[in-house]
Amino acid sequence: MQMFDRIRNVRYVLVLVAIVIAVGSLLISNYLISDLEQEERNRMEVWAEAMRSLNAADENTDMNLVLKVINGNHTIPVIIVDKEGQVLSSRNIARSFLIDEDSVASLSALAKEYRERGGAIRIDLPQEDGVEDYVSICYDESLMLKRLAIYPYVQLGVVVLFVLIAIFALFSATRAEQNKVWVGLSKETAHQLGTPISSLTAWLEVLKETYPDDALLPEMEKDVKRLERIADRFSKIGSIPEPKPEDVVEVLNRVVTYMRKRTSNKVIITTHFPDEPIIANLISSLFEWVAENLCKNAVDAMDGAGTIDIDVDEDDRYVYVEVKDTGKGIPKSDFNAVFKPGFTTKTRGWGLGLSLAKRIVEEYHKGKIYVLESELGVGTTFRIELPKGSSEV
Repeated sequence: MQMFDRIRNVRYVLVLVAIVIAVGSLLISNYLISDLEQEERNRMEVWAEAMRSLNAADENTDMNLVLKVINGNHTIPVIIVDKEGQVLSSRNIARSFLIDEDSVASLSALAKEYRERGGAIRIDLPQEDGVEDYVSICYDESLMLKRLAIYPYVQLGVVVLFVLIAIFALFSATRAEQNKVWVGLSKETAHQLGTPISSLTAWLEVLKETYPDDALLPEMEKDVKRLERIADRFSKIGSIPEPKPEDVVEVLNRVVTYMRKRTSNKVIITTHFPDEPIIANLISSLFEWVAENLCKNAVDAMDGAGTIDIDVDEDDRYVYVEVKDTGKGIPKSDFNAVFKPGFTTKTRGWGLGLSLAKRIVEEYHKGKIYVLESELGVGTTFRIELPKGSSEV
């Protein structure tokens, strides 16, 4: 359980680091962009002053510095309009505006847009006959500043992508490690069970010859065969057995028969099975284990007293198996968490039962298993969806 907690903590740390980097990057970038915007504003004020000096110049004015300032603007788009809004001249405007059939109207609209965004400086001209006259220098941010404004969001996207890849790699590595542990544990368990089961089988044959009329021997034989099926289940974990068309009702009847003998009389198991076979592609030994696990969890949730209701239904594509209990219920926030490795509400156990059941249903049977509904203090219903198989068994 601690290992899974550490994995979750690493995920949270990665997300937190990504948020810190993203927020820090946006703050710093916005600060720098604000400085550059002010710098461009100052440059345009100097440029406007140069234009004012050009308009007020006479034959004795040295124009070298003025022209150098005016001609030095190679990046900031500028449109000069008169007080009527008519375009007088432009600089650093995209070529598409100049070759358009109605480029003057386009420039006029663009100048109005610049002015509405606050990019305008007014230059008063000498009055003629007492009539006020002026021109407006309308400007926009330079292309470099626009690119810099976009850059933090590109950087944010790269950081998010990096974190997603890191989390995916972490989960993949963790899952691969879990698979190795589960497969190794399952194979070793099957191997270790093989020897005592063989010995028990041999001793059972001896007992049958010595006490042929003993009524307990058939029950012992059933338990030994069950041990063989359990070992077979564990041996199949990690391999890729091929599902075969099986009667779901028949498989579940075996599970119900076993559970009724191994549970208290206070646990009532009811079934709603159709009379005709319902066929699905199954690995019967593994699917039996899934059904048994759901029933055992239900018994634990009911503290050994209550009702387990098992229902089987079908449509054109799927077979549906529902296991409903009258236990403690599951909070809605834990509907997905119950299938995660290490999640358990019991004082004993590793919390791997439902996680392994999910793998068996989804990876081996290409189906789904999920909490259909649950209410605290009332009970829980698990649903399994299995693709239908051929009608030939």
